[in-house]
Amino acid sequence: MGTLPASAVSKNDPMSTPDYDAMVVGAGHNGLVCAAYLARAGLRTLLVEARSSVGGTASSEAFAGGTVNICNCDHITFRTTPVMDELGLVDFGLRYIDIDPAQRNMLWDGGPSWTIHHDVEQTIDSLAHTYPAEVDGYRRYLKAALPAVQMVLDNANDPPSVKTIAKKVIARRGRGAATLLRWSRQSAASVMRNFFESEALRGPAMVTGPMVWGVSPELSGTGLGALGYALRHVGRVGRPEGGSGMVPESLRRAFEHAGGTLMLNTKVAHLTCEGEAIRGMVCTDGTEITARIVVSACNPHDTFLAWLTNPPARAQPLVERWRAIPHDDGYESKVDALVDRQPMSAAGDALGATMVVAPSLEEIHRGHSLMGTGAMLEWPAMFVNSPSALDETLAPAGRHVFSLEVLYTPYGLVGGWPDSGEPRRWLDQVATVLAPGFIDSLVDWRAMTPDRYEREFHLPHGHATSFAGGPLAALRNRNPELTRYETPIKGLYLTGAATFPGAGVWGASGRNAALRILGSEG
Repeated sequence: MGTLPASAVSKNDPMSTPDYDAMVVGAGHNGLVCAAYLARAGLRTLLVEARSSVGGTASSEAFAGGTVNICNCDHITFRTTPVMDELGLVDFGLRYIDIDPAQRNMLWDGGPSWTIHHDVEQTIDSLAHTYPAEVDGYRRYLKAALPAVQMVLDNANDPPSVKTIAKKVIARRGRGAATLLRWSRQSAASVMRNFFESEALRGPAMVTGPMVWGVSPELSGTGLGALGYALRHVGRVGRPEGGSGMVPESLRRAFEHAGGTLMLNTKVAHLTCEGEAIRGMVCTDGTEITARIVVSACNPHDTFLAWLTNPPARAQPLVERWRAIPHDDGYESKVDALVDRQPMSAAGDALGATMVVAPSLEEIHRGHSLMGTGAMLEWPAMFVNSPSALDETLAPAGRHVFSLEVLYTPYGLVGGWPDSGEPRRWLDQVATVLAPGFIDSLVDWRAMTPDRYEREFHLPHGHATSFAGGPLAALRNRNPELTRYETPIKGLYLTGAATFPGAGVWGASGRNAALRILGSEG
């Protein structure tokens, strides 16, 4: 079964058999994962997407003759799940390039850069040559953090519950549990100060942790954001051949191979209920589609406040709770460029691995405060890489793709984004840590700012709601639909970045939601 236009589906009589067993709204990578599992289990499954292609911000697209990723291209957690093997994604074209070193780190304030490798001893060797006084602290950090990361990853691969988490804690003889509990109560900044003296070790860890979540590392409860270095030793940083978009593309192929139906260019007007249960959706063109199971892989605010109509009485507390939850603003931007020579670091290295250029902890915290005023740091945190350095298929002959992601870029920028000179300023700034000639090598470039993410990817205020925190946070969460995936409305479920474990290209929440559905209603 292939792609259908919305007009191909007719309205249904209330008493008729539902059009589908399951319908997933939103074809981001978690929606695709969930839909593929449901289709493989034999459910007649429809996947609905508002855009003309699948993948959302996990996708890639053509720009200036090259292929660019909508968001940064490094994947770590996706390959820690069983999704690739269980859905046979290699058979549908997904192959990864391992990236090593996993990450390069440096400060705007100067000092040598240092590298994280998947191998611990290679990383220690890099530190011994650059920041020898931090070697002992790094070993102490890993002693605490490695078991905690392993526990987080283990627990992410199942719907969280007291029983499953307790079982895995016992299986690991409690290793990592104390760190998870202790760090989850602390700020990420305080965790880093316990192990490291240099901002060169503290700052980059906060860029890949709390800054990616859009919060200050000084905020209590962000401590698990300090696990980033350890994560790169447990999981392998990789990039799909052909760009990040090969993940959603392979998932789409797997879904359709299993008999699923995909509808593109189809927007939700309403999610409808009948009695105590979900009924289906009404599209913006008036077409109604019914299903006994509906999974929203979209923003919960849209799901419950903009789309849901005539919910049963028992769902009213859920709706009112979400009405009181503020929707955050977006804070990430990305510059994509095509250049006529391979971008190099100032040290002469090709930008294969991502280079993190970090402010100090003090500046990061100040940058978070500035966002509330519509301003941003003069020297913001950046992720810098050239994806085509390791994958030549991404750029035409004689050209290279350059990627620059910038954090704490406020949705409500003073003066607005359309006329802002900020993105060009970032290019000039990053040129100071690259080999001479970078600016002259620019052939074409574009800036994806929060307003564009809102307009082109249906992210309210340019923000993709993300579940921040580990398995313990999942148990304590005051919004149980984000961790149990089910709602008080029979047949209505959630998945996506807002649900556990969320964040980045992970896919675990899509799988977990499908497992929950198949266990309850399959």
